[in-house]
Amino acid sequence: MDREQEDLQFLGFFGIINESFKIIFSWRKIFSQITLALILPLSFIFLAHIQISQLLFFNIQDNEDSLNHTQKNSPTYAKLSDVVSSELAALWAFKAAYFTFLLILSLLSTSAVVYTIASIYTAKEITFKKVLSVVPKVWKRLLITFICSFAIVLVYNIVAGALLFSCVAFVGFSASGDTIVVLFLIIYSIGFVYISIVWHLASVVSVLEDVYGFKAMIKSKALIKGKMWIAVGFFILLFLCFMGIEVVFENFVVLGMERGAGIGILVGILCFLFLFKVILFGLVVQTVIYFVCKSYHHENIDKSSLADHLEVYLGEYVPLKARDLQLEEFRV
Repeated sequence: MDREQEDLQFLGFFGIINESFKIIFSWRKIFSQITLALILPLSFIFLAHIQISQLLFFNIQDNEDSLNHTQKNSPTYAKLSDVVSSELAALWAFKAAYFTFLLILSLLSTSAVVYTIASIYTAKEITFKKVLSVVPKVWKRLLITFICSFAIVLVYNIVAGALLFSCVAFVGFSASGDTIVVLFLIIYSIGFVYISIVWHLASVVSVLEDVYGFKAMIKSKALIKGKMWIAVGFFILLFLCFMGIEVVFENFVVLGMERGAGIGILVGILCFLFLFKVILFGLVVQTVIYFVCKSYHHENIDKSSLADHLEVYLGEYVPLKARDLQLEEFRV
């Protein structure tokens, strides 16, 4: 990041894209190592989840169809019922394992990329070994922020679900009722996008500042003001990329193998290559947006202070506390 901090505030949508690509290509070695170690497994798990989930779902669906055409209280019915129950349990167990590994790799990838870009910004010497030593410590802060964000999303969905149910019960299924539901879903989507954007920026705040959890969310909410439309633009762009990859993968790999195994394998490889590039780009963009927002609000980032903050993760720097200063003055 060779720009002066005060210049960052003037970066728009395409300026942030240009800056993100410049960072990736200028430091391609370290980002390639992060990608190989963390982002490639994350991409593989994402696509494998789509494939395995569809296979398990189709098996359950076939067995449930057979169960519906089988006489109840017969040995065959009991056997099929046990098979369906075990397959449902396997599906939920697989989903739980998937979301666990997805969360871990996502937080590790985020911490690695954010720390790397901050080190580049402060002109600190950065190596892959140093990144790996820092990631486990940063990951804990990100996990707390994620839990707080998840709690906010959970409460938001519960309240939204209760309001939607109340609207449907009060208005009923009619033309006016359908209009109200559509408007409600639009408002809900806007709120969900806003929470998601605040959470992603809070992840960067959790790494680069001394706050995390709900405090990081509050800090993120204040920072994003003035740059919300740019953040929304990137959220929509990345969302469309992920959705496009998922739709193409499902149609040509999961459901389209009958067209030819060769085409399915080729499309699967292309989806995999595009996915890990999108993930890396998204992580770099959210970090660049953080610096843009700081510059926009004229919150100067002292590079030496930021460097000291980063060294705390390595155990190379321990900031003095007020108690230490008082003891030093007493000794003098």
